[in-house]
Amino acid sequence: MSLVEITAPEFDVEIALAYATADNLTGAPIYTRPVCYLQEQAAELLRKAVHLAAPLGLRFKIFDAYRPGEAQWRLWNALPDPEFIADPRRGSPHSRGVAIDLTLIDGAGRELEMGTGFDAAVPASHHASTEISVEAQRNRFILLGIMMAAGWDNYKNEWWHYQMFNARDFPLIDNAALPKPMM
Repeated sequence: MSLVEITAPEFDVEIALAYATADNLTGAPIYTRPVCYLQEQAAELLRKAVHLAAPLGLRFKIFDAYRPGEAQWRLWNALPDPEFIADPRRGSPHSRGVAIDLTLIDGAGRELEMGTGFDAAVPASHHASTEISVEAQRNRFILLGIMMAAGWDNYKNEWWHYQMFNARDFPLIDNAALPKPMM
């Protein structure tokens, strides 16, 4: 296991882990220690994406990255819908450290309009939804283009979710194995 801690200054991103606050689909904080981790290879793909976004005057706001299995169970218990939450019995790409949930922010740190909020379990959250404004569609396609050009795969049901193409090749990582456990 070679997880890298993603820090705001080193990666030039804003980190706002949603599951460390009550502002998530469970309505309660899940992480007791908000630390943002990715596998080393995923961290390199994030660096590429940051590099591609910079000339456009854009940066990333990260909502989630590595997610302990215990957290996956809490999400599943709150919303057992495989269209939006990976069944923890199979394991999530997040629990392998190879997925990231994020959005684009402008130079002033304002989130670009994406049509729905993060973790909105509704059809309008699908990448190809036309139920959202043209501006939000454009912003989603900018995010998609940057992330795909950097080597990420997307999940069609969630505009914010990206993962490595070979996500299932990585083992699940237990919270207790982390340098700084999150739960």
